[in-house]
Amino acid sequence: MAQRFILNEVSYFGADARRELPEVINRMNLHKALVCSDKGLIKVGTTKMVTDVLDEAGFPYDIYSEIKPNPTVTNVKQGVAAFKASGADCIIAIGGGSSMDTAKGIGIVSNNPEFSDIVSLEGCAPTKHKSVPIIALPTTAGTGAEVTINYVIIDEERQAKMVCVDPNDIPAVAIVDPELMYSLPKGLTAATGMDALTHAIEGYITKGAWVMSDMYELQAIKMIAENLPLAVEEPTNPKGREGMALAQYIAAQAFSNVGLGLVHGMAHPMGSLHDVPHGVANALLLPTIMAFNMPTRIEKFGIIAQHMGVDTKGMSPEEAAQAAVDAVQALAVRVGIPQHLSDLGITADDIPALADQALADVCTPGNPRDVTLDDIKALYAKVL
Repeated sequence: MAQRFILNEVSYFGADARRELPEVINRMNLHKALVCSDKGLIKVGTTKMVTDVLDEAGFPYDIYSEIKPNPTVTNVKQGVAAFKASGADCIIAIGGGSSMDTAKGIGIVSNNPEFSDIVSLEGCAPTKHKSVPIIALPTTAGTGAEVTINYVIIDEERQAKMVCVDPNDIPAVAIVDPELMYSLPKGLTAATGMDALTHAIEGYITKGAWVMSDMYELQAIKMIAENLPLAVEEPTNPKGREGMALAQYIAAQAFSNVGLGLVHGMAHPMGSLHDVPHGVANALLLPTIMAFNMPTRIEKFGIIAQHMGVDTKGMSPEEAAQAAVDAVQALAVRVGIPQHLSDLGITADDIPALADQALADVCTPGNPRDVTLDDIKALYAKVL
């Protein structure tokens, strides 16, 4: 069976990379943008760091900021209307996964109006046309949405996260500028960084993994282990921010093409039912689900341990694999991730509804070890 690998047409990396915007816009022959960015980023001035570049270039734009941390069908529908009203011919997404996922939904529906209900985009939607051109500038080092063919939207009626997988939604251009991440609070830096680590580890052990994706994911694991503590503890240190900005992109290149697993499958309902930030949910679940998956990926877990900085000489394969789990747990604790569902207001009574959604999640089948509903309930109970 042939393997497929999809990436952006063009990407830019490095401090001040946002300055490339005028050249990008000119090359693409664009005339006006709808800027998608959330109110928080507008308030702290991060969005302005990008719109100042547009202003200097005399490029017109409107701003759409009705975006929730876990974006909804309503957010996307409002955004589609805003795009149409603006007369724009492109979208500039400034933010984390919420802004970029919303932008993807807007871009896809604008060029594929038969999916205007939004909910029909869930899974692998058979869209026929590429999204409106999206230029994505991430402000968090975690989701990698600027390079993925995935986006996640909450269906309010079902209180469920829809994972949409569509090669037509990938941003045309990614501009990864670590200077846009300097204002990220410590907690969000930790959560999004652990989200990136989850992408790398799940992408490395998923059923769809192969030699090319492994190459990316292992490099991402190494870079995150080295740079996340620095980014959290010294937020203005360029080394940590630049390292994480690149690492999360590298991780996303691969997982976008090979899939994820049970960590994401169980994290998604924590967001839809309890509004838990996605990175926090992933980070809390990751060590426990790694331990569950360990028997199916002993050798790969030992390699993860090495890339996390563990000296595995003299260890048995099982000991090295356990060392990987322990290293991930230690990193999560070091950067301040909650360790129990109860810390997030989730109770034992909530587990059945969480488990039902997790079993049906599009990411769950990619897990290297097959799971039952009872398995999922037991895993939630372990971290309660």
